[in-house]
Amino acid sequence: MKLAVVIPVYNELELLPVLFDRVVRTDPPPAPDHTGLDRCERVLILVDDGSTDGSRDLVQQLAGDRTDTVAVLANTNRGKGAAVRLGIAKALELDADAAIIQDADLEYDPGDHDAVLAPILDGRADAVIGTRFMGQTHRVLYFWHQVANKIITLFSNMLSNLNLSDIECGFKAFGRPVLDRLELVEDRFGVEPEIVARLAGMRLPDADRPGRRRPTRIFEVPISYAGRTYAEGKKIGWTDGVAALLCIVRYNIFAPIRRD
Repeated sequence: MKLAVVIPVYNELELLPVLFDRVVRTDPPPAPDHTGLDRCERVLILVDDGSTDGSRDLVQQLAGDRTDTVAVLANTNRGKGAAVRLGIAKALELDADAAIIQDADLEYDPGDHDAVLAPILDGRADAVIGTRFMGQTHRVLYFWHQVANKIITLFSNMLSNLNLSDIECGFKAFGRPVLDRLELVEDRFGVEPEIVARLAGMRLPDADRPGRRRPTRIFEVPISYAGRTYAEGKKIGWTDGVAALLCIVRYNIFAPIRRD
């Protein structure tokens, strides 16, 4: 079973080597029993989103040093959503059975890959969204960021009819049926609420009822979180919060993609 770890990169020359080393030193998740394998085959997909600080050269160097790592290079900076799209496209090209999004800024711990991927690998889930608010260790930071996140999550839940606790969490994983159908258009951080809306509207083939489709099985998994301050390079701002609300309306009401 092949797992793709998609790592969007933008101007992370200092932190990317640390993150990459942590991912490499973290064993791939155990493979499902039916595969007869001990652990999943893993490919690391580094997507440089038009970096200007030397990260692009580093991405190429890291990919050149390892056979399990590939580089995807964007000519201009378009945003995290654009990088995620490129990474998912490469994962499909490499015939991955599942993919997980791992940000390059060390806010999310590669040690949580096993927990996030487990519901997909054992057949319970089609998609998993990490949550920073269900009891795991997290760095204490901005009060108003958390308030904004709760408002955004509540508004998303109202329109998607899901009961998620943290839609803005960037730690997300998808099985192959979802990857095949996940058509994303947002370039920036609006990709997070867009993904949730797409999952809420997506219908997948039902193995128990041939010819029928079923809702996407979405799980939440608690993760640890070491958020950054703006002085440390945090990139998201208040305008992204406003954009998130607009994306929730757009993709849940005015432009949903239904896979019925």
